[in-house]
Amino acid sequence: MADSAASATATPSAQGGGHSGSGPAAARRDRARTAVLWQALRTVLDASGPRDVLDVGGGTGGFAVPIAELGHRVTVVDPSPDALAALERRAAEAGVPKDALRAVQGDLGGLLEHVEPASADLVLCHGVLEMADDPAAGLAVVADVLRPGGVVSLLAANRSAAVVARALGGHFAEARRALADPAGRFGAQDPLAARFDEEQLTRLLNEAGLTVQSVHGVRVFTDLVPGALVDADPQRASDLAELEAAVADRPEFRAVAGRLHLLARKSAS
Repeated sequence: MADSAASATATPSAQGGGHSGSGPAAARRDRARTAVLWQALRTVLDASGPRDVLDVGGGTGGFAVPIAELGHRVTVVDPSPDALAALERRAAEAGVPKDALRAVQGDLGGLLEHVEPASADLVLCHGVLEMADDPAAGLAVVADVLRPGGVVSLLAANRSAAVVARALGGHFAEARRALADPAGRFGAQDPLAARFDEEQLTRLLNEAGLTVQSVHGVRVFTDLVPGALVDADPQRASDLAELEAAVADRPEFRAVAGRLHLLARKSAS
């Protein structure tokens, strides 16, 4: 969750990270959603030899399995035993050696119960901060797990995008609530505990002793485009992925991206 094509937007063929179903159409949607993430991650993963990678909340292995296929050592920490079982099946089907991928039941708050301090070169923290009781404390633990010079890949829900999405769905009162709420929530039925903007995420990372290296908008258009348009034509899915890559680092588009992705590095000293 391995295709090593030279294209900057190439993603591992088995990659995912989403749960939009199965089959070729779903795979195309997943590639469009995650192409920007893979482009950023490859700058870290391809920099030298095999890395020790920790995927917090890695679920069924949409990222962990392809990273292991690339030759890296991966540990997935996730609270769901069902997701971890699916991860192990996925890894076995992909032919990943058992010593290349480890599945551990746990969560962000208890990370140091399962992982040694200063043991990871790269930590994936994707879609986790939105559910954390204390995001600042969670990122402090992530920083503790990183080796000097290590990198965290942080993906979090963008509060501005929630306002746009609720409004486009005709839920105008909920859009107003998401706009006004300090946590970016649109109501009691909101499944997320918090959403963030770029300034908030940068501040949280800095407070954890991590320096932001890059910021990208993820799913600027993908969540807004009707699925039928992408499912019906493979070329459209490819064009959409290229469009996402083209606008990912432009601030005016990041502001409304469904997710914000930041790479941040721990000091080497």
